[in-house]
Amino acid sequence: METNAGCRLNGSGSGMITLEDLESFPNDQDLDSACHSHGSGSLEEDTEPMEDEQDRLLHYWQDIGRVHQVDVPTDMAVPIQQLTTNNHSSAAREKVPFTLITRKDKCGEILYEKRHYEKAKWACIPVQEEKYEQSICLGFMKLMRYICEQNSSGSYLGMTIPIVTVVRTEQSRSLLSREVIVAYHLPAQHQDHPPQPNDTDIAIQEWPASIIYTRSFSSVTNEGSILNEINLLVEALDMPQIHMEDSFIVAGYTNPAAPIRSNEIWVLHRQ
Repeated sequence: METNAGCRLNGSGSGMITLEDLESFPNDQDLDSACHSHGSGSLEEDTEPMEDEQDRLLHYWQDIGRVHQVDVPTDMAVPIQQLTTNNHSSAAREKVPFTLITRKDKCGEILYEKRHYEKAKWACIPVQEEKYEQSICLGFMKLMRYICEQNSSGSYLGMTIPIVTVVRTEQSRSLLSREVIVAYHLPAQHQDHPPQPNDTDIAIQEWPASIIYTRSFSSVTNEGSILNEINLLVEALDMPQIHMEDSFIVAGYTNPAAPIRSNEIWVLHRQ
């Protein structure tokens, strides 16, 4: 994973709306319950019109978007419905593969893991909004459209986790840059021949094999929590040659709106 300009690993982050909504619907019962807040009846009933299902899901996402000061446009209705239908269980989401090299713990707490990630192709997009959460939401919505048929194959590509965001900090690691890069790992079946995005803002990049140090955390992903977790990981490593200059990665696995969230900070091992 290089730190060149462009859409390689040189910026950070997790998906605010993205996995927020995928993980908000872990099974059919939860999906039905969530959508009842915007209408009556079950999504599993054959008599329920597709338009009503899409409307309820869209309204649900728009409610979440308003919390983060993000407008979810009506043209997101179809991608939202597709991701919800195809990803209502964790088994439906392919995990980015890696090999665990070692881990360091203290008093039963895992301070960090050292992993090896093979080279792989990622779809990534740079975003620069006033707030971190806004950039993550808007970046992922663009990636959602790519995943949900707005690509050269015209097919649904499948969801992978984590969604990562590359973030940059200044030298003291007390401020995040406004520009981030939101990235989606292509599923295994599309690695050799990735469908091209219709959106020219999205680039397909091959990230080289890398050694990554990771630290897990369970909290919201905003500027304050990310900077805190970055500094905790750097302190735990205590090896300046490992630090990825001013760039770090936030990886999001679960719903940021849930009481317990699963995220990671990643740092690239510099050779």
